[in-house]
Amino acid sequence: MNIFKEIGALQAHLKHARCSKKTIGFVPTMGALHPGHLSLIRASKAGNSLTLCSIYVNPTQFNNPADLAKYPRTMEADVAMLEGHGCDIVFAPENEEMYKGPIQLSFDFGKLDKILEGEFRPGHFSGVALVVSKLFNIVQPDKAYFGQKDYQQFKVIARLAEELKFNTKLECEPTVREQDGLAMSSRNKRLSATERKQGLILYDCLKQTRQRLMRGEKLMTLRGEMAATCLKQGVKMEYLALADTENFSLLENVVSPEHSILLIAAYVGEIRLIDNILLEEK
Repeated sequence: MNIFKEIGALQAHLKHARCSKKTIGFVPTMGALHPGHLSLIRASKAGNSLTLCSIYVNPTQFNNPADLAKYPRTMEADVAMLEGHGCDIVFAPENEEMYKGPIQLSFDFGKLDKILEGEFRPGHFSGVALVVSKLFNIVQPDKAYFGQKDYQQFKVIARLAEELKFNTKLECEPTVREQDGLAMSSRNKRLSATERKQGLILYDCLKQTRQRLMRGEKLMTLRGEMAATCLKQGVKMEYLALADTENFSLLENVVSPEHSILLIAAYVGEIRLIDNILLEEK
């Protein structure tokens, strides 16, 4: 496995690979890897000649400096994990390699980046779009792989790729869960044993809400009930929302179950978790 920290050296290596007619699959991450990330590595390996994983904690997508400071960094373990699962290339740049000076460029995606995660994390998606633009330009992958857990982020990146005409096919892979249902996340590493149990309420609320929505109950009513249910477990819900999977417009009633996704965000202690489920699982 080859590890690069400098853009020039990585691009020279990739140029040689392309001359050999090799396709490149790309898995962008911020490290603190878990089996969810590894599922993306497997998907990339199945569909490409080479798999490249980036490990970079991008400062521009954190609207909370404390969250950035506490984000888990486990580079040595991450590299060992990737090597053990057949990743071919790792790109792990320092901040100075990715950002040469003050950040002046920003993105606006209209309503898409102003609702849900965009509302509660202002500026987050602009930072995501900036770093993904840089990474796509550096790597120029044939395919890039993302997890369903960050579905709104995936839709933002899809819009970005469409508008900037990146010649990269995007793949959204299903959320990987612990045996008890908790969606795998790098932030789970920061949960205490008690908080870990409390966090299960997010998936429970999603499943309950889906079942009752499909019976014809109203989301407005269910939203209040689920917020109260979370609070009883010591969890503060920020939102519970229904969205169209195609254009990500918010819905208050089930119109087309096969094109609907239910999303939740909540604080477990000081750790913010998100999750989602499709109304009709594929």
